[in-house]
Amino acid sequence: MQNDVMTAKTTVDAPADAVFAVLADPASHAAIDGTGWVRESLDGAMLTAQGQIFRVAMYHDNLPDGHYEMANKVVAFDPPHVIAWEPGQDNGEEIEFGGWIWRYDLTPLDRSRTAVTLTYDWSAVPAYLREHIAFPPFGQDHLDNSLGHLAALAQLSRSGPPAP
Repeated sequence: MQNDVMTAKTTVDAPADAVFAVLADPASHAAIDGTGWVRESLDGAMLTAQGQIFRVAMYHDNLPDGHYEMANKVVAFDPPHVIAWEPGQDNGEEIEFGGWIWRYDLTPLDRSRTAVTLTYDWSAVPAYLREHIAFPPFGQDHLDNSLGHLAALAQLSRSGPPAP
């Protein structure tokens, strides 16, 4: 039996609302990403509901010109506890989802600290995609780095910008 789920956990020195706000802003996803593949939000809208689609520009060296777009569907949205999305690609007629999900579970520990679990689940990826993409396409360090970046952003947003 193959384990098709990878998780990472951390404690963030920020309230759950602040952590969730960073995750619900696709403009922050490039700064959170531990691989450097996510480039920028293409919609400019905050995530507000399950079923919402948000698009991001991406880059990967293994592609002919490197650039591509992902259309992500929010599959869980329960502020400030859970947010998750399933990446897909728009073929011009519909969005084809690949079967992998990014999920963040937030547990308030007290008023100023939040336990965060990041889960990358590729259990629903069909066999034909697994023939072309090795899963997971990155190591555990990607999730660990992403949580470190998230913690830094949430702590910064909580304390505000540095004084001049």
